[in-house]
Amino acid sequence: MSNVRKFALTIVCLGVYLWGMQIARAADLPDFVDLVKEASSAVVNISTTQKVQSGMPELPEGFEMPEFPEDSPFGELFKYFFEQEEDGDPGYHDAKSLGSGFIISKDGYVMTNYHVVKGGDEIIVRLSDHRELKAEVIGVDPRSDVALLKIDATGLPVAKIGESGDLQVGEWVLAIGSPFGFDHSATAGIVSAKGRSLPRENYVPFIQTDVAINPGNSGGPLFNQAGEVVGVNSQIYSRTGGYMGLSFAIPIEVAMDVADQLKTSGKVSRGWLGVLIQDVTLDLAESFGMKRPRGALVAKVLPDSPALASGIAVGDIIVDFNGQAVMNSSSLPPIVGSSKVGVKLPVVVIRNGREKTLNVKLGELPEDEAVAQANIKSEKKKTNRLGFSATNLSDKRKQELEIEGGVVVGHMITGAASQAGVRKGDIILAIDNKAVTDLRQFEEIVEDLKAGRSVALLVQRDGSPTFLAIKVPAED
Repeated sequence: MSNVRKFALTIVCLGVYLWGMQIARAADLPDFVDLVKEASSAVVNISTTQKVQSGMPELPEGFEMPEFPEDSPFGELFKYFFEQEEDGDPGYHDAKSLGSGFIISKDGYVMTNYHVVKGGDEIIVRLSDHRELKAEVIGVDPRSDVALLKIDATGLPVAKIGESGDLQVGEWVLAIGSPFGFDHSATAGIVSAKGRSLPRENYVPFIQTDVAINPGNSGGPLFNQAGEVVGVNSQIYSRTGGYMGLSFAIPIEVAMDVADQLKTSGKVSRGWLGVLIQDVTLDLAESFGMKRPRGALVAKVLPDSPALASGIAVGDIIVDFNGQAVMNSSSLPPIVGSSKVGVKLPVVVIRNGREKTLNVKLGELPEDEAVAQANIKSEKKKTNRLGFSATNLSDKRKQELEIEGGVVVGHMITGAASQAGVRKGDIILAIDNKAVTDLRQFEEIVEDLKAGRSVALLVQRDGSPTFLAIKVPAED
């Protein structure tokens, strides 16, 4: 056989091999055809109409409508903004919005997002068979962004409910919804992460995916490969307003628990511990004698709270709550929020380097957990070895801030404190796990600190306490 024929045969064999590899890889990709056929009938389109006042309700006092020629465009402009209806009421127009949802019971209960139906005067649910039915709002929960609707129908197709806890990062998932009003659009991707905490969303451990989610998808279901709903598509992270590869879904267990409570009682009850917490950094872990960072560090115990009654103290690190490991501060609120109120639960904390188990009876999460703000003024004085001066707090100021001790940070220079994030006006409540009573005692503690150690500094800033890790410098 000539070299040319050998070369040609090699090329053909290589092509067949690569073609076979492509077929093998394609065989490994998921096929969502049957899933979409079976699951789409339970997915609905939701449209809301809200009456919005058009322009300004009336002319400013003492101002009369000017007369314009009949063909002048300014006449219509003034009428739009200022003219009232014949009955004296201002003009209104209908503002419409679109979203998605899915049916969770044959007798017409529908789940969607709260922000989809918020402010809606009329809510229309369009089914897969093109029927359009008015919906009644059974209840909403802004904290989890879940809403429960009811339509007057029976024998409806129902979405199969799964378990988000069984999801694995990297697993394929599928969303069905109405992005930009395009009904029953299916988009697929993978689970990017689990247990995500988003700003102002402390009680939902979001599922992060790279499924394409756009306006109109909100409230629609997220399916696993078995065709079970594992989440409710809720939010995207975007700098443009459109999809950028970061989508977030509410775990179905959270959404169903909210729906059940809304259905039975019309409101949602969540557990409340009554602490302000923060993450444990590597330096803080060292200062607390821990081998690695973990848990939720208690920066403040609120008055009259379940935490105070159970003995939880500032500086405790919560590492386990009712048998569930607390890996970081963001994982604690969802665990507490979903726990039963009024029942004693075991809580494991690290205190002074040792684990301690406390029994906590949770209260019900109040509507407002606001903490008072504080404006502090300090005097410039000679700085200490940490790089700042401090002054005592007046008894009146302590009473206002509801604290028993502490000192106020005044003049600062570049040093260990500034590098650790201490700011002028911070109130130092504790250092090296020792409560600060007054300036003299604080200065004695600072002088006794061993150089080279990382120690925890508890400061209160704008009414909120936080721990900072500070590296003690050598004496000058």
